Amino acid sequence: MTTSTWTPVRVLHDRNARLYLTGVVVSGFGTSALWLASGVWVKDLTGSNGLAALCLLAMWAPTLVGPVLGTLADRVRRKPLLIGTNLLLAALLLTLFTVDSPGRLWLLYAVLFVYGAAGVVHDAAESALVAAAVDPSLLGAFNGLRMTATEGMKLLAPLAGAGLYAAYGGASVALLDAVTFVLATGVYALLRVREEKPVPATDDWRTQTSEGARFLWAHARLRPLVLAGGTTMLFAGVGGTLIYAVVDGLGRSPAYAGVLYAVQGAGSVAVGLLSGPALRHLGGRRFAAYGIALLAVAVALRAVPSVPVALACSAACGAGLPCVLIAAMTAVQRETPDALLGRAAATANTLMFTPNVLGLAAGAVLVELVDYRLLLLVLGVGLLGTAVSLLQSPARAERTDSRSPSDANPA
Repeated sequence: MTTSTWTPVRVLHDRNARLYLTGVVVSGFGTSALWLASGVWVKDLTGSNGLAALCLLAMWAPTLVGPVLGTLADRVRRKPLLIGTNLLLAALLLTLFTVDSPGRLWLLYAVLFVYGAAGVVHDAAESALVAAAVDPSLLGAFNGLRMTATEGMKLLAPLAGAGLYAAYGGASVALLDAVTFVLATGVYALLRVREEKPVPATDDWRTQTSEGARFLWAHARLRPLVLAGGTTMLFAGVGGTLIYAVVDGLGRSPAYAGVLYAVQGAGSVAVGLLSGPALRHLGGRRFAAYGIALLAVAVALRAVPSVPVALACSAACGAGLPCVLIAAMTAVQRETPDALLGRAAATANTLMFTPNVLGLAAGAVLVELVDYRLLLLVLGVGLLGTAVSLLQSPARAERTDSRSPSDANPA
């Protein structure tokens, strides 16, 4: 396989794409390290599992207002916004050096909340700027490699963060994360992209915010992908709460869940490398639908109490789940006008990732009431239905193309 045909190599040869991915790796390492260490930090200070879990909630909560925060990415130039966001977080993280008792934990939660909000703005601005800075033919492969980089950091950074925390405490992990944001700022400053000054808004903030949602809902190609992404993440959230029940069924200790997570991460890394060619040959809808179908089979087969089957299913889950997310975000970047892209990207992220939180909450209740094997089978059927529905949507989309607000760049 030559570099002329292997799309990931072509992406890495693109200067802006290479810089972006470097920034993702650097800042992602710090974020993943802090994600684990913050919960451990709270647990050590309070002994409370509930308060430790609030760290994750604080970081996820701003996703619920993603469309509002994403509006900012369409009102200012995106490159300076990325740089400013990274510097803000670097400075904010340094305040965590004062967290040394349960009475100061409010500051940790506040920082994590701002961290999550800044992340929403950062992701919206990044998605919009990538669409302008990277060759459109490379967007699918770029998003796949971005997924690979993110999942790769999730495999390595938590261990590094845990080791650093054990040796030097939570403040040292905050310092590490701050340094990664400063380094990422330097990387983003090197990007070569020309941005026009945004046209001043004439509508009120509420109207501007809703434009992203209206565009996605009216677009015959984007709507099925985003809705399928949200449905898939809802089922994945429920399935995520069953992991320890699956481990019990295998007769292993709870720590074995770490092995299954690692194998799942490896599957996500692999599909990220292959997503560019797969999107090119299959198209966004079929790539997403086949990935969801693979996830459906893997989730259902987790009901089988066999270690080899469980490992294979974990790898398949890791490979299948990202497909719809990669396909949906690539389509949003290709189909959305630049002036609206920040809001559309933030709205798509909210619609796809908020259901995951709801699924986690529902699963935490259901796992106590229903046999986990039955739940896994039901989830598998639901996911398979989502895949079939997505495969059937092209005909409906073609019949409504004349009413689509943007048909210039079919996915």
